[in-house]
Amino acid sequence: MTDVLTWTIGRRLELAKRAELLRKELGELELEVARLEAAEVVFGQWAEATDGGRRPSGIVSPEPEPEPEPEPEPEPVAVTVGPGAGGMRVVPDRVEGMGLQALTSEYRRIMEIVAGSDGPVMAKDVAVGLGRETTPGKIEPVRGQLRKLSDRGWLVRTASGRYRPC
Repeated sequence: MTDVLTWTIGRRLELAKRAELLRKELGELELEVARLEAAEVVFGQWAEATDGGRRPSGIVSPEPEPEPEPEPEPEPVAVTVGPGAGGMRVVPDRVEGMGLQALTSEYRRIMEIVAGSDGPVMAKDVAVGLGRETTPGKIEPVRGQLRKLSDRGWLVRTASGRYRPC
């Protein structure tokens, strides 16, 4: 009997370590994706401003001119990116007075499901509320989202691993 308990504890610790490494890797991948999205936006704006690189952008002139005429200052280019881009957090730390509008639509939906429940909910309950299957592959991402909401102060995680509103 103790062999089973020892194996269970060991396996749980091993999986917890692996899950933490995967969370870290996922965070790094999300950051890389966000950087590439921002680069795509900037490159797209440059390509649009220079007709795909066929004409000079005004930033670098192809040949030095003997007497350049003063040109008006180019207008600053605004880069619009969504949450998760350029190091922005998808789930911000909750501060007093911050509403659900600070969250993405999926995280808002999760908050609504948790708030609308009769008591603390499990990740499986939220996955069902989102219309997902109850397979581990569909529940684990929801568990990660719940944990992220909990870590950032939006939800409270109970000792049994259930979640409730703050």
